[in-house]
Amino acid sequence: MAQGHRSPPTMSDVAALAGVSKKTVSNVLAGYEHVSARTHDRVMAAVDELGYEINVSARNFRAGRSRVLGLAVPELRQAYFAELADAVIRAAGAVGYTVLIEQTASGVREADAITRMREHSIDGIIYSPLAVRPSDAAALEAKFPLVVLGEPIPGSAATFITMSNADALRDATGHLLDEGRRAIAFIGSEPAGPVRTAEERLRGYREALAEHGIPYRAERIVPTALWHRAEGAAAARQLLEAGTEVDAIVCCNDALALGAMSALQLAGRTVPDDVAVVGFDDIEESAYATPALTTVSADLDRVASTAVGMLVAQLEDDEQPAPGVVRSPHRLVVRASSAPAAPMRAVSA
Repeated sequence: MAQGHRSPPTMSDVAALAGVSKKTVSNVLAGYEHVSARTHDRVMAAVDELGYEINVSARNFRAGRSRVLGLAVPELRQAYFAELADAVIRAAGAVGYTVLIEQTASGVREADAITRMREHSIDGIIYSPLAVRPSDAAALEAKFPLVVLGEPIPGSAATFITMSNADALRDATGHLLDEGRRAIAFIGSEPAGPVRTAEERLRGYREALAEHGIPYRAERIVPTALWHRAEGAAAARQLLEAGTEVDAIVCCNDALALGAMSALQLAGRTVPDDVAVVGFDDIEESAYATPALTTVSADLDRVASTAVGMLVAQLEDDEQPAPGVVRSPHRLVVRASSAPAAPMRAVSA
């Protein structure tokens, strides 16, 4: 009679050989911390002797690694952060990692998400906050693999990936000026005081005006507590209701710009003939808006792959890479929302 194939060993076989219960074997393989070192070693010796096929998470536990990265973002309903999450998941998958996502805009300090996420079985964190504040410095000093997407804190030992927000807004505003616009509003400054990203973008706007000899006018600056469509629409209505002379608007992100375009069009203003609009982030929706939105692109795929690569390097390189700041390039994507001003419609500064 032909000999049958031997059945693969089971968790019960491991438990019997190690002299423990199946529950104990399960606890050991799941990485449960309240198991004595002696019991852990006995179970793992039985696993090795029997050739028991451990599930992926258990194998990673034995290696001291989960192969799961954390991604902390403010909110996934914002297209930019949803697209960032998609890019990070794809970049992590390409090197054998999965991603656990945490939303941080929950009414508590954003940086506290780093502490919360460390309670999970993850190897490191990519942290993309609404704003990196000097008060966050202590949270970013955690002895845990971490890459921060945002303006660096001077003197911080954390690893940052950022872009020159001032240069990007200077390019965007300069583009409008080169197209003949002279009364350019800015939507998205921080009402509660300087936050680095908004502050840097406002600085770039002001520098572009100065370079073109256009006076800065405070009435054309509209702060917003959030960078959502509703706030962009409200800001545009505020400019119109105040009678502020405006022939272009530059916004701190695409959501604000899309909201502003909607409000302008509802008020009977044509984009771009009456008012040109420029956004920031180059979310997918921007290319399909009516008219298509001119915007600044930071190339999310590049940012995501760089962040994942830097985090994995912290995890897997024998010589830990030194913390530092990586500058991501930007480019202006010119579309229909910022066509040149018609000479008869041009306004004075």
